[in-house]
Amino acid sequence: MRWIVIGSLALAMYIVYLLSPILTPFLAGAVLAYLFDPLVTRMVGWKINRTLGTTVVFFVIMLVMILAVLALVPVIINQAVKLVTVFPKLLTMLQDQLVPYLNGRLGLDINLNSVTQLTVQHAQEIGTVLAKSATVVFGNGSAVVLSMMNLILIPVIGFYLLRDWPQLLQKIQALMPRQQEPQWVALAQESNQMLGGFLRGQLAVMLANGITYAIGLTVVGLETGVVIGMAAGMLSFVPYLGNVIGITTALIAMYIQTGEFMPLLWVLIVFVIGQTLESVLWQPRFVGERIGLHPVAVIFAVMAGGVLFGFFGVLLALPVSAILVVLGRHALKWYRESPFYEDADKVKILLAPFKDNVAEKSK
Repeated sequence: MRWIVIGSLALAMYIVYLLSPILTPFLAGAVLAYLFDPLVTRMVGWKINRTLGTTVVFFVIMLVMILAVLALVPVIINQAVKLVTVFPKLLTMLQDQLVPYLNGRLGLDINLNSVTQLTVQHAQEIGTVLAKSATVVFGNGSAVVLSMMNLILIPVIGFYLLRDWPQLLQKIQALMPRQQEPQWVALAQESNQMLGGFLRGQLAVMLANGITYAIGLTVVGLETGVVIGMAAGMLSFVPYLGNVIGITTALIAMYIQTGEFMPLLWVLIVFVIGQTLESVLWQPRFVGERIGLHPVAVIFAVMAGGVLFGFFGVLLALPVSAILVVLGRHALKWYRESPFYEDADKVKILLAPFKDNVAEKSK
């Protein structure tokens, strides 16, 4: 029976892997339903019909998204265009200021003009390659139709899953083996408590960081402060990544914009304040110690998720890690209660056949 269960799980995972290209809207819809189920459940407690509560929640979500697009997208596009122009200005600055210093002090013969000239000479070829690539990517009618269908299906799937969420959970619970049901339900409840709190908390921390950095960088006069600040905030779910990218990009953009070193100090102050708020206020308030993973483990989880499942693998790496933490905790408890941990004599008896085989081979 155990091997049947293991084989079934392996087959299910393989099927999910094969169907991964079309699972995006279903996965995104399930995440939406999971995140907003507590809110709709609370509305049901207020004697509001669940279908009506789900409709209200999705209406508010769509309204907020539309307002955010109308308010932020023009600003982000404008600042993104300015940010793109930073690269050639950076090359010019390096060639005019840093390269002469390095050549004089170290006796080198560095010349970045050749890089700039090479880029200009091959700009037409690069443009042609990009145009052909765009034709390949966007010229495939089925790919475009599939992408549009995914965008349309996400709210539709999310709506139906959120409306029927309690019934779905009841049906899943009814399929569990009767004797093991209490243990599985307890495990699921513990995972849900950690995962739900972590997901909602981490999203709140990312949004708070993005707003803090965007406002701070804009106040100190950085023209691309909104883009850099929001990007740093959205990347803050990976330890140090958001800060490293945000600080580096903001320092370069600010120096190219002003040509002075004093404004760079204000950029550093903004990120110090943002990091302090995250450590003292945002993380304890929204996330706390719900997942308890070492930063190195977080980085590994994110990278592994990206390699295995792409962009959504990156997004789901930490939630899956939160569930694995719960499973690992129960596995550790089982191990400590097993003969391997408690009774050395029983362990010796169990390992005796293996020791005899090793002894015979050594002879």
